[in-house]
Amino acid sequence: MIPFLDLKIINAQYRTELIDTFTKVIDSGWYIQGNECERFEDEFAAYCGSKHCIGVANGLDALILILRAYKELGVMREGDEVIVPSNTYIASILAISENGLIPVLVEPLLDTYLIDPTRIEEKITSKTKAILPVHLYGQTCDMNAINTLAKKYNLKVIEDSAQSHGAYSGEMRCGNLGDASGFSFYPGKNLGALGDGGAVTTNNDDLAQTIRALGNYGSHKKYENLFKGVNSRLDEIQAAMLRIKLKYLDSEINKRREIANYYLENIQNDLIILPEVLKQNNHVWHLFVIRTEQRDKLQEYLSRDGIQTLIHYPIPPHQQNAYHEWHSEKYPLSEKIHQEVLSLPIGSHLTPNDVKQIVDTVNSYKG
Repeated sequence: MIPFLDLKIINAQYRTELIDTFTKVIDSGWYIQGNECERFEDEFAAYCGSKHCIGVANGLDALILILRAYKELGVMREGDEVIVPSNTYIASILAISENGLIPVLVEPLLDTYLIDPTRIEEKITSKTKAILPVHLYGQTCDMNAINTLAKKYNLKVIEDSAQSHGAYSGEMRCGNLGDASGFSFYPGKNLGALGDGGAVTTNNDDLAQTIRALGNYGSHKKYENLFKGVNSRLDEIQAAMLRIKLKYLDSEINKRREIANYYLENIQNDLIILPEVLKQNNHVWHLFVIRTEQRDKLQEYLSRDGIQTLIHYPIPPHQQNAYHEWHSEKYPLSEKIHQEVLSLPIGSHLTPNDVKQIVDTVNSYKG
């Protein structure tokens, strides 16, 4: 079986360094808010090109804390609206709801799966306070168009960069393309921890200080609490693991691009729709997602040939039971995407023979 992802193989590349740094953290006797987290924050901020990085417990918390901080700073209040793509992973929307804000769904572009900037303006009202673009599958959204709209209507831009570590838009990396950005370091991400983890990047001093306090029980100084905060901190061990893997992130991305290019150049099947690439260095290929009207049959066919695939994501947000109030609404492009997408294996765990077998099997599918 060719696995969709094999974290054991991926992390084995760095095994010696990971074990050495793990031992160093254990021997230090300091496991929360120590040197490793501080250094990772500095290194990741530099990598993204942003002024601040704040480590948090996971990617969902990153987005929740950004929005919560804007509320504490008086930029937003309950009942305000945040524009978000209708075909994103549910976490993008949960972060909005968790803050008592209203998610406003906008359809994507069918070829890139990214939010369609031409559909955003019609959804802007007097209550709109932010746009939350999601760099889905590893490709950055059209940030020039989004930032132009944001400036016109005085809106905040909050990037969901959970799948796009290292991706560019023009000369700048995600994490530095809006007012703030939320990252996930879930183990399966291109930059994955050995457990949960997340981070916020921003160039805004007040926002950074507020987020850091909110994630530490609302405390900016020990035993003094400015806010009714939460406990959401990136621990020392995960920060240390991420520092090791950050050094190799660009190499991992390049391997994914090589595989993606091979797929794009060699998959030739009229039943398969390949993803559109806006610019090669915009995309870090967290996922390689194809579409076909025969998605379930193709997945079964590939499985019989020993190829594991996954569906990202089978149910659109507006059809989830968590958002039953949206069940009567129609988002035909999102529904089509969610019914047709299939993710092929991609990552440094694959051998050249694996990649060739995947392509040959996809090409041999006749429906």
